[in-house]
Amino acid sequence: MAHLGRTSGTTLGRTLGRIPGPGRALGTIGLTSRAREVERVAAAPAPHRRPDPALLLGELAGWAGAARLWAASPRLALAPRGDGSVVIDLPGWRAPELTGLPIRTYLRSLGHDARSWGLGTNTGRPTRDVALLAADVREVAAARGPVSLVGWSLGGLIAREVARREPDAVRRVVTYGSPVRLGRRLGTGTPIRVPVTAVLSRRDGVVDWRACLDRTSPDVRHVEVGSTHLGLGVDPDVWRVVAEALAGR
Repeated sequence: MAHLGRTSGTTLGRTLGRIPGPGRALGTIGLTSRAREVERVAAAPAPHRRPDPALLLGELAGWAGAARLWAASPRLALAPRGDGSVVIDLPGWRAPELTGLPIRTYLRSLGHDARSWGLGTNTGRPTRDVALLAADVREVAAARGPVSLVGWSLGGLIAREVARREPDAVRRVVTYGSPVRLGRRLGTGTPIRVPVTAVLSRRDGVVDWRACLDRTSPDVRHVEVGSTHLGLGVDPDVWRVVAEALAGR
């Protein structure tokens, strides 16, 4: 995976669109990854209250990105294997648990014990859901060892707060399209002590990409992909990043 910000003259503002000729075309159809690691996070500007309205139109074709999964299947199959530990998947706002079925199926094929969060549709009550899921995570961890949390959008914010509250029960957190704060209610307090991988996209028309930058956790990795917000759950680049993160890479 290419790294941004490690060579002179490279800035945080570099875009995926600058990948040259053939590499860009192969990434568009899914044969290669469009994911790029983001560094120099401290230099990024503050998030906008809302993404560019023009990006919202792109969300209409969000799930069309699933077409890249077929071309990406060989490299997805080569992702690092899981060790059978529990991975809990959290849906985004107003999304049913079914939306996470594709990535859970993929993670199970790699040997992870991937499960949904068990709370049904995410109705947008994060404070309540953090408390409920934290209790479930403690119970699972007592029986199976620390669990990993994977969350999309608001689900990722909830996952972060559970990890902040229960660091001994959580192995790591992976989020995509997830803000790190929600007003003054969530996203503040002690830094998250477990490893965090935060996936973001400049094409996200729902959550401004800068709102996904974690500037406080001591062990955090940021990865940029080329998906819309609604397409993140079926983006093969996201799947591969999640698989690598769960393997500690």
